[in-house]
Amino acid sequence: MKTWVCDSGQKLEIFIPFLGKYRPLTGRCCQTCTPRSWDGFYHAQLSSLGFCSAAQVTEEDTRYRGWLVRRLCCFLAVWDWKVPADTPRDLPERVCRSRRVRDVAAGQARGSEGDSESRRRWKEKALEILAGIQAPLSLPVLRLCSWVLLRLLSRLFLSVQLHRGQLEMVLRAATTPDVPLVFLSTHKSRLDGLLLSFLFFSHGLGVPRVTVGSLNCSPRLRALLRRLGGVFLPVGMEQTSSGQDGGLPGAVLASYVEEVLRSRQPLLIFLEEPCAPRRLSAAAHEWLAPVYRAVRDGAVPDVLLVPVGIAYDLAPDCLEGSGAHGARPLSLSACLWAACRALRRRLGCARVDFAQPFSLQEFVAKTLSRQSSAGKPPEELLLPTILGTHQPHSERAEPEGLAPGTAPGSEAEDKMMVTKLGLHALSDGAACSAVTAVGITSALLLHKHRQGVLLSRLMSDFAWLLEETLVRQRDVGFSGQLRALVRHSLALLRAHVALYHLAPPGDVLVVPEVSVEARWELSQHSAALLPVFAGEVVGACAIRALLLEMLPFVGAAACPSSITLSQDELLHKTLALLQLLPPSLLGLQPCQPLEHQSQDVLDKLILCGLLEADESENERWLCDLAPRPFGKWQPWAEVDFTDSDSDSEDVCKRCFKLRDPEGSPGLLLFLCRLLSPVLETYARAAAFLEQPSWPQPEAACAGALQQFLAEKDGLERPTRSLALSTLQTFKEMGVLEEAPSPAGPLLHLARPFRSSEGRGKLRAFIQQFVQP
Repeated sequence: MKTWVCDSGQKLEIFIPFLGKYRPLTGRCCQTCTPRSWDGFYHAQLSSLGFCSAAQVTEEDTRYRGWLVRRLCCFLAVWDWKVPADTPRDLPERVCRSRRVRDVAAGQARGSEGDSESRRRWKEKALEILAGIQAPLSLPVLRLCSWVLLRLLSRLFLSVQLHRGQLEMVLRAATTPDVPLVFLSTHKSRLDGLLLSFLFFSHGLGVPRVTVGSLNCSPRLRALLRRLGGVFLPVGMEQTSSGQDGGLPGAVLASYVEEVLRSRQPLLIFLEEPCAPRRLSAAAHEWLAPVYRAVRDGAVPDVLLVPVGIAYDLAPDCLEGSGAHGARPLSLSACLWAACRALRRRLGCARVDFAQPFSLQEFVAKTLSRQSSAGKPPEELLLPTILGTHQPHSERAEPEGLAPGTAPGSEAEDKMMVTKLGLHALSDGAACSAVTAVGITSALLLHKHRQGVLLSRLMSDFAWLLEETLVRQRDVGFSGQLRALVRHSLALLRAHVALYHLAPPGDVLVVPEVSVEARWELSQHSAALLPVFAGEVVGACAIRALLLEMLPFVGAAACPSSITLSQDELLHKTLALLQLLPPSLLGLQPCQPLEHQSQDVLDKLILCGLLEADESENERWLCDLAPRPFGKWQPWAEVDFTDSDSDSEDVCKRCFKLRDPEGSPGLLLFLCRLLSPVLETYARAAAFLEQPSWPQPEAACAGALQQFLAEKDGLERPTRSLALSTLQTFKEMGVLEEAPSPAGPLLHLARPFRSSEGRGKLRAFIQQFVQP
């Protein structure tokens, strides 16, 4: 591996991958937002420390040796784990004495009779709110549950992988004086909270305070989780929209978070919900806001943020549909029954990755410094393209900033900063997450071999896709022989894949089922590859849209290598697709301008071999360094060396030829289909605009859209995040507008889309990128 500094000041690391001998250490922090954190707590030798399985405890993990110790090593190891920091004993008094709580209480007690009586009432109310948020840790219960969880994890998973280099990096960050750690994690399963709490406790990071999002728990389960380190949002804030004050519950929550950070307890915040992946949840916003305000107000000097990525071969989903979004409360008995059901089968491997810690103070300072250039709203950039009123080269995608007239430090700026922080951390968590063998196999079966494939060909494509993943600096959560890996993933997908043994050739025919459930399951697993090939899939869909426009002119039988694409048209299509899809859905960093991302997409298409620069014969000599015999003809005599500041229209535009890369047949079709589930949902959401009567509340519109998608797909549980993302995109584009009403804001169609012609243009714009 080589490292050098480019002209822009960024440090670039280039490596030549060799399959099986190099595995990249993923999760480096963003150089644009946190350049000073790039070298912090990181060393090149950390990547060579290897992996460990957190679910395997041996005699060496205890202080004792002997025959009896080898049989009781799990119990002895759990009883030796230490708790470096705990909640201060006078936490209730500190919270009640905090300035935030006293200011809110003084405002509520103004005008009431009896100062001492009102003071006693609001103090009791504050203590009641605090008791609903957290409870002191119970070490005996914690150690007992950790021992049970250790036995459960060893039965559920073949291994729970943890990179020793990443762990060492986080342990170094934990020794920073007066700077607490806050872990920002992706959320794949209801087991994530217990799993991460167990990993922190077993590896010397302490017992974290784990935020519980929208999970609706019974009183007994809620009390048990609080004793194990779980923290809940106050009841009064669950109905409060993000960005509002929240009254006394909000003040108590902010004061509690400040005390947790002062005591240097690890705080674990889940950024998404398992039912709505790749979308910042409302609960995450409520937890991130007091962390940001604690640093802004000087309660703590700084906070080190650690993005966390979680990957499963098969995610434990026994609790799906219980305790979420207004369903029946999840009880303790239901959890025990779900654990017993999960023990019936192995779920493969699990992998937890820690990204490089970065400074919250540095992130805020860099983000505020980039807000001077406020970009145009999406409705001014994308609507002209959809409605056909676009003027070439008239748009310029710039970083999104504050609205004019917004004062620094205001509520709007806080909300914007917390949202940017959450989306950036969610992108970092997705970037450091490992790709599983089940994800690679599912992507091949769903997007490349829908009609079936021989096992030998599947193994060859598996090796190709594995190498392409490693080349893009993404790690995988498996190792071993190729045939064993493919058979392992097929065994986990056996409910949706049929295997037929062919006697004469001695091979196995692998055929994915054609049912809707099988396609949905394979799509969920293959979605982990979308952030890996995000640039390539966007560029491939842009090429598909251009080919669709050129088809009437070139004919259906035209050879792909004979088709020439203009760089300007390709960049225009790429920019339009990037403006349509949120960066969180693609796994792209939200801090990068769209123009830079579109150019990066073009570069990736060239690197992967889909595009080749087209040069005419009379211009090729300008870059040709081949030796030529000296003659009377002097090529430089025809070159005009005069300076000109005007942009000439005669300048030759750059063009590219479409190619099929060697060793990767069908790459363009595979990349287009990788993004098809997202684009198909957007296309069906555009068709949904014909269904309901407008205006209507946003919550009712989201529910109706989700039901519409479920009826269209024949599924009981469509992807909630895509349904919510489409509504948010339509609002930002100007397709839907908000109108105030006494019952709350109502959504209605914008004027250009009230006609069937406008809605048809929207569907056609989205459908041009969709590959069936």
